[in-house]
Amino acid sequence: MSDRRRERRFRWAGLLGKALLDALFLTVRFRTQGTAPVEACRDAGRPLLFVFWHGTLLPLVYLHRRQGAVVLVSEHADGEYITRIIQRYGFATARGSSSRGAVRGLKALIRAGRAGSDLAVTPDGPRGPARVFKPGALLAARAAGVPVVTVAVGVSRAWRLGSWDGFIVPKPFSVVSVRYGDPVPVPPYTSDEELEALAGRLQAQLLESAERAHREATASRAGVDDA
Repeated sequence: MSDRRRERRFRWAGLLGKALLDALFLTVRFRTQGTAPVEACRDAGRPLLFVFWHGTLLPLVYLHRRQGAVVLVSEHADGEYITRIIQRYGFATARGSSSRGAVRGLKALIRAGRAGSDLAVTPDGPRGPARVFKPGALLAARAAGVPVVTVAVGVSRAWRLGSWDGFIVPKPFSVVSVRYGDPVPVPPYTSDEELEALAGRLQAQLLESAERAHREATASRAGVDDA
């Protein structure tokens, strides 16, 4: 495929993807928990690094649209499709992953964090294992000097794609519950062993918070149906 044809395909994917997501999320109701510490950091001009499971990317892209965060996206072809869609929602991207362009992507994230941008990383991406927190995000947080915030998502009704991450697409008129953890600092003197331990704690936190978010979303949807 020629470069021009490939570029045209990516451009149309971005346009069509955003149009479909706009239509879908007009019917979806969001509920958020734990936003106060996040807003306090933003009011103080302190950037954050948000971590969330790869499969929950879609609702978070819409919820955080036009906020200017820098997202680490794979250099694979599927990463290009994601890039074209999220850029139309006001996100910037750092291209790289554990399998391709790892150092380049990490350096781009660090530069953005030091410049004052919020960062976003899926610690189980780009190819899994699903819901296993790899410490790359913490390396970026340590070097950039930004705290880490977990973001867990629960959906009352959703389609789950057959991909490695069980990618979630909320169904129309569903409820999405999003839970934010408290900002966790990663001091510059943190050792690699301490980073591994912190990754384990954040993994447990994300898993537990996701279960709570799912219960909240399901209960909220039931309340809407009963009203």
